[in-house]
Amino acid sequence: MMLEQDTGLSLAIAQIVQRLKGSSLHSQLERQARGSLHKPEIKLESLKEDIKEFLKTSGWEKRLQNAVYSELNVFPSPCHPAAPPEHIKEPLVYMRKAQGSWEKRILKSLNSMCTELSIPLARKRPIGEQKELLNKWNEMGTDEPDLTLFRPVYAPKDFLEVLMNLRNPNYENGDQPSFRNHLGLIQVPLKVKDIPELKDYFSELGLNTGQLGIDDSTEVPPELFENEHIRVGQTVLTEQDSAAAQQYVRQGCPTALRAELWALILNISNQPEDILYYEQLKSNVIQHDLLVDSLIYKDVKLTASNDDYYFVFEDYLYQVLLCFSRDTSVLEHFSYNSATPPKSYIRGVIPFHGFSMYVAPLCFLYHEPSKLYQIFREMYVRFFFRLHSISSHPSGIVSLCLLFETLLQTHLPQLFYHLREIGAQPLRISFKWMVRAFSGYLATDQLLLLWDRILGYNSLEILAVLAAAVFAFRAVNLMEVTSLAAAEAVLADLSTLKVMPLLQIFLFATVT
Repeated sequence: MMLEQDTGLSLAIAQIVQRLKGSSLHSQLERQARGSLHKPEIKLESLKEDIKEFLKTSGWEKRLQNAVYSELNVFPSPCHPAAPPEHIKEPLVYMRKAQGSWEKRILKSLNSMCTELSIPLARKRPIGEQKELLNKWNEMGTDEPDLTLFRPVYAPKDFLEVLMNLRNPNYENGDQPSFRNHLGLIQVPLKVKDIPELKDYFSELGLNTGQLGIDDSTEVPPELFENEHIRVGQTVLTEQDSAAAQQYVRQGCPTALRAELWALILNISNQPEDILYYEQLKSNVIQHDLLVDSLIYKDVKLTASNDDYYFVFEDYLYQVLLCFSRDTSVLEHFSYNSATPPKSYIRGVIPFHGFSMYVAPLCFLYHEPSKLYQIFREMYVRFFFRLHSISSHPSGIVSLCLLFETLLQTHLPQLFYHLREIGAQPLRISFKWMVRAFSGYLATDQLLLLWDRILGYNSLEILAVLAAAVFAFRAVNLMEVTSLAAAEAVLADLSTLKVMPLLQIFLFATVT
């Protein structure tokens, strides 16, 4: 066992070293180390130790630590050396197959749209058009291309239908005894946490721990906790330590420090080369017109532009999403994503209905386009991609659906059976919240408190817990409804909900 752990550790170290070797941090470190050779305090006889000491005092060691920590957070732990690469992407064959056929369906839908509308997947823009786009880069929202013929490639409910049909061929007809009792829409046996495990996992959300986002109810007066919490947050930022920042935000981020703390956790520093990279993506947008661009325009118009909180960020959303659709570095995440990168001219991610809502809340925090862009890209390759790909990962959408249904069936059985009987399976209502990580459903201040915890725990499981908590909160009204439409009406508006009290009560107060 020890031997296996050692092998795993050395494999992980080798992988991280390999990945960092190609990074700009590596070349910067080399440059700094070379430059330090001319410093008087560096002696030839203690060269190695002196350079280490120099890197430590000049802050470079901390930057390296944060980069390693970031790699550990993003990439999965290495499999057995003999395991095929697709195992890293997704160990269950039936999940890989389902994801493959779902991708084929999306591409088919795209191709038929191109054929119907007689437009190419990609074309080079004529010079005049390039100039025009460059001139209105900061006010693309005023441009109204005719998008009546374009439709979203798919909506969350289409995706839910696919997930409902997932079956593990080894458990034909659900003959695994513990699973036979699952009466929800998701019919695959994956291991999800129960309430005692969730309590343990989310222990920092406990009733006796200070939280931002809770007005009273704790022993400590909120303003006392808040002042102290802000002081600690400032220290964490001074230290520039990603791991400490991640631990800190589990209790919520003070509004004034959130942008910097998230950037620290995601290891985003917006160096000159990052700004240059963003400018290159921008020039690619100016030069080439992709079919995906129209889908992005359409999505922003259908979602964020109609949202009271986010319509003001329309231009930012176009800039970020158009650049994102051309960013080949995003393709790296396909090494640990069950999906495969689309071929041909669609190099990146195909947006679905609501995709732009992953970016919208970040616009409140970052006003500099290249930084906003990097934060979104990192949030996407760490978290959001899991919400629209089929996998067995604990933060993947299939596990989240199953966790949500299991929590409701176990802890609110009467409500669960009632809704099921009237044809209002709870997942049909909560699925869209989880796929969008609640963006566009909660008030922005509440959404950011929820996303603090996603970053803090490096997990999306809190989305399923919150979805179950919302049903628990509205249980009395839901017990009286007699149709899916009526149940949807009860849960139509989540904008007044307070996230943290809901989570705390559901996890720590009501359930034994």
